[in-house]
Amino acid sequence: MAIDHTDPIYLAPATGAQQPELMLSAVLHLMSHYTADGKGCVKLASVIERHLKALAGLPGLSPVLAATCQQLSEQWAAVVERSLPPPQKKDDGFLARLMTRGRAPQVA
Repeated sequence: MAIDHTDPIYLAPATGAQQPELMLSAVLHLMSHYTADGKGCVKLASVIERHLKALAGLPGLSPVLAATCQQLSEQWAAVVERSLPPPQKKDDGFLARLMTRGRAPQVA
């Protein structure tokens, strides 16, 4: 997917002003590319989640839109969490084997 850097979304001024319309436009654009290659990208899902969370926290945003962004942010966070590889389990058996080797044999 080639990124068109002449798109107005990339030419917006980088001021500190909050522009909900621009943020909403950006997140919709990102969402439309999430499965463009037939499979989801965890990094893109994470960016979408952060955009939605930021939108939900903007002062002056309508309550309905803020609540929708908050709910969608939570759903995208779940997508990110499911996409991450499972944590590797520690091999406690190795430590247990080392400890049993150092013990003296028990006499019955």
